[in-house]
Amino acid sequence: MQYISTRERLKTFGPDTIISGLGLDGGLYVPEIMPKFSMEDIEGLAELTYEKKAAKIINAYMPEYSVRELEVFAANAYSKASFIKDVAPVCRLNDNLAVLELFHGPTCAFKDFALQMLPHLLSSALEKNSDMRKPLILAATSGDTGKAALEGFHKSGKAKICVFYPEGGTSEIQKKQMTTQAGDNVNVFSIKGNFDDAQRNVKSLFSDEDFIKSLENCGYFVTSANSINWGRLVSQIVYYFSAYCDMAKAGMLQFGEKLNVVVPTGNFGNILAAYMAKISGLPLDKIVCASNANNVLVDFINTGVYDSNREFLKTASPSMDILVSSNLERLLYFFGGSTKKLMEDLKQSGRFKVSDNMISEIQSHFKAGFATDEESFEMIRKIYKEYNYLADPHTAVGLKVYFEAELKGKSLVVSTASPYKFAPDVLKAISGEETGEYEAIEKLESMTGVRAPLALTSLKDKAERFTEVLGKDAEDMKNSVLNWLNL
Repeated sequence: MQYISTRERLKTFGPDTIISGLGLDGGLYVPEIMPKFSMEDIEGLAELTYEKKAAKIINAYMPEYSVRELEVFAANAYSKASFIKDVAPVCRLNDNLAVLELFHGPTCAFKDFALQMLPHLLSSALEKNSDMRKPLILAATSGDTGKAALEGFHKSGKAKICVFYPEGGTSEIQKKQMTTQAGDNVNVFSIKGNFDDAQRNVKSLFSDEDFIKSLENCGYFVTSANSINWGRLVSQIVYYFSAYCDMAKAGMLQFGEKLNVVVPTGNFGNILAAYMAKISGLPLDKIVCASNANNVLVDFINTGVYDSNREFLKTASPSMDILVSSNLERLLYFFGGSTKKLMEDLKQSGRFKVSDNMISEIQSHFKAGFATDEESFEMIRKIYKEYNYLADPHTAVGLKVYFEAELKGKSLVVSTASPYKFAPDVLKAISGEETGEYEAIEKLESMTGVRAPLALTSLKDKAERFTEVLGKDAEDMKNSVLNWLNL
């Protein structure tokens, strides 16, 4: 299948999008023609395991990978050794509301779904192209991508991976997940800046000719583990189909009935995957963007103006602390074609405005709302009291937006992280008690009777390997990578 860049409309084939990560013109790749699933196809998917669903769906978007090949990849990615219970279970809260739990993987966040699969897709793509180069994966993270990428690639043959995160911009658990990562092929740096600084600088390295040449001279090429890489998004489309099928099989809705989805999002990848599922045939109604106080996406969906010229706020839902959302560019392409002018406006002035017709069309599919920290903590209390359900701050943002959105019919709120990754805030929200990370985990376990994931509790006694703090300039990041590689 051919893929096309959002800016200059450069074309390439599926496996090449995995290798390159970002278009040569700085754009993001999208399928030139979207696959379509009939209701009969979707009912057939309902009878399959998650792994076989993933193989069927990814094959429709990337037919260069065979179903059999993808079944092997998915079996490894979503094995019982990695996922501690059902891969993507749906938890019913009431007759109209369910929660899709995406935090049962090795790093306890939704990024595991893509980043356990991406190493397999990348390795196979290199084999298909007879490409003998060594991948250097660069990733910026607001909290969850970093650990998930490190976990996915730390045993990945000849690949090396380097992650950058904002100092003080993650939870302590998220930070320690990254700084204690095992593996000889990994490195982690914090930067004196925010996620937008890290993401912007990582993107700039993809077009830094001196950097690229230095890598090429030693047999490396640079690619991304962020959701700018199509290999991230294609795996995320799967769990929307899976959740719909599971809800239908459980009698929560009928096949063909429309479903609303509410997605806590910062970089717009997770919610974009829902929209791509919709235009591929999944009967979704409203797709609701749920943001924290960094509500630039909410303002865009409600007004058509994207303006990142605002204060960057550190919140209790750090994975959404983002003001420049990369994957929005893909959505803009779907509704208006080339994004080159809009992205130039964003780079030069920090803002852009779309036409009234475009935002009206976007609003026919999307709604948006946001929650402050105080409102998300109140929702954590409410959901625990009324449903005996423990939600993390990101999920609480989604739930708060759901209750205010006045949606018709059945709805699914996406839960993106384990509450135990943010145990002090969750405990404080429920009981008013303030304590440290691991004490909070123990108290929540005692209070709820639900064991915290070993992947989190085992961090307590692990020594940190990576403690270097960089400036926020791209040159600092570039030199640190080159020094690490001895180039």
